[in-house]
Amino acid sequence: MKVKVPTVTNRFETMNVFFALSLLFILILSGCKKHDEDSGSGGNEKKVDLQLVAEDFVSPLQVVSAPGTKNLYVLDQVGKVWMIDSSGKKWPTPFLDLSSRIVPLSSNYDERGLIGLAFHPDFKSNCRFYVYYQLPARPGGPVPGASWNNLSRVSQFRANCDERRTDMSTEKVLLEWDDPQMNHNGGALAFGPDEFLYIAIGDGGGANDTDLGHVEDWYSVNKGGNAQNIEANFFGKILRINIKSSSPSGTPYTIPTQNPFLNAPGLDEIYAYGFRNPYRMSFDIGGNHDLLVSDAGQVLTEEINLVEKGHNYGWNVREGRHCFNAANNKEVLGSCPTEDNLGNALRDPVIAMNNWQNPAGGKATTIIGGHVYRGRAIEGWDGKYIFGTFSQSPTTANGQLFMASMGGSSWDHKQVSVKNHPNDLGYYIKGFGQDNDGEVYVTVSSNAGPSGNSGKVFKIVPAQD
Repeated sequence: MKVKVPTVTNRFETMNVFFALSLLFILILSGCKKHDEDSGSGGNEKKVDLQLVAEDFVSPLQVVSAPGTKNLYVLDQVGKVWMIDSSGKKWPTPFLDLSSRIVPLSSNYDERGLIGLAFHPDFKSNCRFYVYYQLPARPGGPVPGASWNNLSRVSQFRANCDERRTDMSTEKVLLEWDDPQMNHNGGALAFGPDEFLYIAIGDGGGANDTDLGHVEDWYSVNKGGNAQNIEANFFGKILRINIKSSSPSGTPYTIPTQNPFLNAPGLDEIYAYGFRNPYRMSFDIGGNHDLLVSDAGQVLTEEINLVEKGHNYGWNVREGRHCFNAANNKEVLGSCPTEDNLGNALRDPVIAMNNWQNPAGGKATTIIGGHVYRGRAIEGWDGKYIFGTFSQSPTTANGQLFMASMGGSSWDHKQVSVKNHPNDLGYYIKGFGQDNDGEVYVTVSSNAGPSGNSGKVFKIVPAQD
């Protein structure tokens, strides 16, 4: 088909035609770009794929880099830490083995075990590292006639200087507390840029923050309230402690002088509060060194919080950005307070996603916090927060990878389409990791619980054309 082009009689008409054709060309390109952005990878970001790093784990929850080394350490929920050396070799014997000490785990699903690992900032010289795990319960219970579920513990160990194994005789218990239920343990440990140790602890378990072992708080509309009670226990809190020195009173740590409740009502160790199950957290290794915490929701909303000292993140007054109803957790209350009894505003998350049980629809069983990408390998990813979902339903191994643009009170986020896994990863996503170069890893398993040997560690890498 031939198109008849009108004859142009002067240079002004020629310019008008030129500008019209140029505008049409720009609009066509804009439409193509919009289609590309909606296709999954988005904008100028490089398409990515997964590179297998190591496998044959049971339930890998985390990849942690040791400061001053090229080694990576994989935290396996069943009580073991495995080292991957600078050549990519997984060592045949565990770096740490606590499997004989942890509480017996349910193979179908469990939130206990070895759940947190962090290396001392001076690990290269002092060989110290820290773990968070659950042991069998001590005698007694949260109320007369009831039993505790487990004993939670944060300990220091020292590795041999070859960085390949741990001296098991060096355990130094920093904190421990009796746990009323098996779930909502939180679990993340991290050293901040201030070199203090941060510890994320869940609300004690059960549902709605109302079960046995959940104390009353200031908000009478909803029953319960470990997360809102800053004087009774550590549940639903993020703690901050200084492990470089012992207290004169005998505790193996001191309280940072700027902790918000030091010399005020509230437990001295608390840094922030109002969390349900802060399973993973990380500090941005660049930028403003923000502390980002994923908090698993009840049945409506999963969330990521930008956490700052002394602030209240809402649970169980709020879930996500709405008013929580402990009497019927699928219905939103019409109103709720915007601040707590101390006058602290209830902070909304920067990312909120619908839970798979949300009546409005949703695809996240649990949100899994990750890391801000600070590597160099993936074009367009610098400063993006990478996170995921455990799965889209409790019985389907189909977790998804997401990316968020940081900034403002509500962060835009979208699914990351992986080249060989464009719709989902085909596994339950259990955690993330970051090496000292800022590259990001994801840990997965074909099983929801700590069973089998399908656990793998992948590195997120640029896709090959």
